[in-house]
Amino acid sequence: MPSGKPTILVIEDDPRVLKLERMVLEQGGYAVQAAGSGEMGLEAMASQTPALVLLDISLPGIDGFTVCQRLREFSMVPVIVVTGKGGEADKVKGLEAGADDYVCKPFSQSELLARVKAVLRRASLVGPTPEPAFRTGELVVDFVRNHVTVGGREVNLSATEYRLLAYLAQNAGRIVTPDQVLERVWGPEYMGELHLLRVNVGRLRQKLGDDPRETKYIVTRPGIGYELALQRSDGVA
Repeated sequence: MPSGKPTILVIEDDPRVLKLERMVLEQGGYAVQAAGSGEMGLEAMASQTPALVLLDISLPGIDGFTVCQRLREFSMVPVIVVTGKGGEADKVKGLEAGADDYVCKPFSQSELLARVKAVLRRASLVGPTPEPAFRTGELVVDFVRNHVTVGGREVNLSATEYRLLAYLAQNAGRIVTPDQVLERVWGPEYMGELHLLRVNVGRLRQKLGDDPRETKYIVTRPGIGYELALQRSDGVA
């Protein structure tokens, strides 16, 4: 396998789709490792860490949703789910399983490569941080170590979840619109894709222990956007 190139693990059981994905990715400057089933993909992940996982949903045996959930138990590697089902429910289910993005079959070569580049770019970006750490109530975001705790408990976040929280923390006490968040966290090409934002906000709230009925940290301002609420260390706003 060529050295110096980011490796992408492709978990795909259809040889024709795998051939296309391999060709597109290799032409885009990536090395490709292939796994023909969910089990093989998890085994590959246990022995090495690729830069990104391209994960088909309709796999024999363990389906892609389950593979993604199991990956998230031990790895925060960026994941793009590939599905032939273009319905909103399947997109959301993949994101809720821990995926960072999705692409629907049939996809164009340029679309696949653009999604891969966008996810890898987000995973490597670190925004400007005027303060070394942010605190509100029991939540602490350490910008230096990219580390998050709530009440002293470490919170394991994916790269996308961390960037979302960091952006909200950098704008704490101010309302940011969905398009502002999408442009900053995902990129300008994702503006308007509100399901990405809603699912990741929901997942982030769950990890922070935020009650969706009475949110303490990430507050929805109906018709406007989101706000990370400022609180004293005793939890009072």
